[in-house]
Amino acid sequence: MEDGPPVVVCRLAHRPGRDDRMTTHVALTARALGADRVVMPENATEAVETARDITARFGGPFAVETAAHPRAVVRDFEGLVVHLTMYGEPVQDVEGDLREARRERPLLVAVGAGKVPFEVYERADWNVAVTNQPHSEVAGLAVFLDRLFEGRELDREWTDAERRVVPQATGKQVEDVD
Repeated sequence: MEDGPPVVVCRLAHRPGRDDRMTTHVALTARALGADRVVMPENATEAVETARDITARFGGPFAVETAAHPRAVVRDFEGLVVHLTMYGEPVQDVEGDLREARRERPLLVAVGAGKVPFEVYERADWNVAVTNQPHSEVAGLAVFLDRLFEGRELDREWTDAERRVVPQATGKQVEDVD
């Protein structure tokens, strides 16, 4: 979103066949809830294609990138790193500090898949938990981004869209953008 330095979401790994939907949903959640770009493992080809297609059809700005070694993206990131983990500090205890720190520096949000190596925990400026209970990394990312942006992402305006959803109480309506 345009209220400070960029927010980047980095999916740390992708297990083909097992993580296909989850990796796709990490990217789509990042886009819909205010991140500026997502970095995904090179082997997440279907998720990358889907995220790029959705961005082309429903608007941006949002960048979808790949990396041969996502952990290296985390290690070398020039900014703040948040690692979402159920073992971290409660999001409600650190969200104010995160918002304050992000005013000056870009923020990378590391989202795991499988066992996350300890080097990610060590590199992170914050290890953050959305509850200390097992649940979906997509749910954790959604709650984290909503807390970071204080709900402003829900009113975001999309540019360069081919289509848009028309909100309504019942039914589904999608229209072409002129």
